[in-house]
Amino acid sequence: MLDFLKGPVQAVQDVFILGGKAIGNIVRRPFYWTDLFTQMDIIGVGSLPIVILTGFFSGAVMALQMSNALATYGAKEQTGMVVSITLVRELGPALTALMVAGRNASGMASELGSMRVTEQIDAMRALGTDPIQKLVTPRMLATAFTLPLLTVIADFVGIFGGYLVAISTLGITGPQFWTSAWQALDYSDIAQGLVKPFVFSFAISLIGCYYGLNTTGGTQGVGRATTQAVVVASVLIFVLTFFITKIFVGRVY
Repeated sequence: MLDFLKGPVQAVQDVFILGGKAIGNIVRRPFYWTDLFTQMDIIGVGSLPIVILTGFFSGAVMALQMSNALATYGAKEQTGMVVSITLVRELGPALTALMVAGRNASGMASELGSMRVTEQIDAMRALGTDPIQKLVTPRMLATAFTLPLLTVIADFVGIFGGYLVAISTLGITGPQFWTSAWQALDYSDIAQGLVKPFVFSFAISLIGCYYGLNTTGGTQGVGRATTQAVVVASVLIFVLTFFITKIFVGRVY
């Protein structure tokens, strides 16, 4: 009767096992530093353009939308506060993680999936190389290092985008915008905005690597694994956002 649950439950278990092995490999030799720095360049530097564009226009749109709502209550000068809180707490981490998931979870799944169907991973095992230590751990660490930094950049660029809209079209002065934006933030907001991308990074990297390592069915299987990795990682980002927000809201209030 519950046979349809076996697949999802098995997948969740396998992802946790993969994550445990990848984390355990952090303190085991050999250390693949070259692979780590290569993945940091691919994931971090390679994602900068799309993250900057997404952050900038998110902040600009947020300023346009919220200024109209705040003007109803005579509080248009508080646009900077709303933009900064929304970006730092929620939109910045979530949108950045979604962009990185769409770009890099799919890349991990397709790359490892191609290696899987061409039996390169089996060849690595035959030569005595641990595929998880060589392929998964560097990608997991690179994502964990770079995603919080990308989120900080997206937050700053987004607030700057809101600032440009505020001074050019909303009649708000620069000091008004930056004062309200700066005073609205506290340490809890910053902590929340950094914890989320750090947690998201493990979901993105492990999901991408899991579907890549378990690819079957040739080239069609690679495409299927890529699609599944992006979908599952994106949904998981929203699920984790809810639970992390719940923890912070419960702690603060």
